[in-house]
Amino acid sequence: MKPAPFDYVRAGSVAEAVGLLAAHEGAKLLAGGQSLLPALNFRLSAPGLLVDIGRIADLRRIDVTATMLRIGAGCTHATLLDAPEIAAHAPLIATALAHVAHPAIRSRGTIGGSLANADPAAELPACMLALDATIIAEGQAGARRIAAADFFTGLFETALEPGEILTAVEIPLVPGRRHGFAELARRHGDYALVGLAAAAEGDAVRLGFFAVGHAALRAPAAERALADGAAGIEAACAALAGDLPPHADPEISAPVRLHLARVLLRRVMKECLAP
Repeated sequence: MKPAPFDYVRAGSVAEAVGLLAAHEGAKLLAGGQSLLPALNFRLSAPGLLVDIGRIADLRRIDVTATMLRIGAGCTHATLLDAPEIAAHAPLIATALAHVAHPAIRSRGTIGGSLANADPAAELPACMLALDATIIAEGQAGARRIAAADFFTGLFETALEPGEILTAVEIPLVPGRRHGFAELARRHGDYALVGLAAAAEGDAVRLGFFAVGHAALRAPAAERALADGAAGIEAACAALAGDLPPHADPEISAPVRLHLARVLLRRVMKECLAP
């Protein structure tokens, strides 16, 4: 199939893109297009206008301050994989991105597109939960800051308001932060059957599970158990029965998914809590 007819405008700035969204009801943003273009081709989406934000320079910046790593929403996966700022301050992101699809997809897909799409099997939303990130959105009312914990609201749903653009992600810099990541997929590059991103700061651990429900999610009871460090891993595994919603699909049953989540938790915690 081919897309339904649409108009196309390349925006030169975030302000221009916000104005175009406000002026054209139902307009869609085009950045990397790795999720949008298949939807257009299958006519699952039929906007009257595409607003291309892929060449807005401000959306492709990576900035580091004394306390914060700021990643522009237009940065591609490939850019982040190679960026020294990511390797130095948020290696969890680079580790996760190595599992995302294949080089052709990573060269076009963007961090903002992945987060705004909110695919429950995607790696980056879980990383944002683990890293305690803040999502920056801009609309006609100005910029708005949204905690990652509040951003992913359901299946392909986020806290973005109509007309808002996800412009950046901010990650606090925490000395000594440790991370771990693992996912299970039928083949490398396939969507994960179960995945986990984790970050440890002192005695506190944040777990970001993906492909276990309708959105990336934390596991608060398991996190509390992990306050005991390695001694709490088995208690954390037991707590996952209450933290993770029963979730079955044609690929895998709910009991098997829970079992695999526990396997990944043990694996990731050994990495994350290693001295």
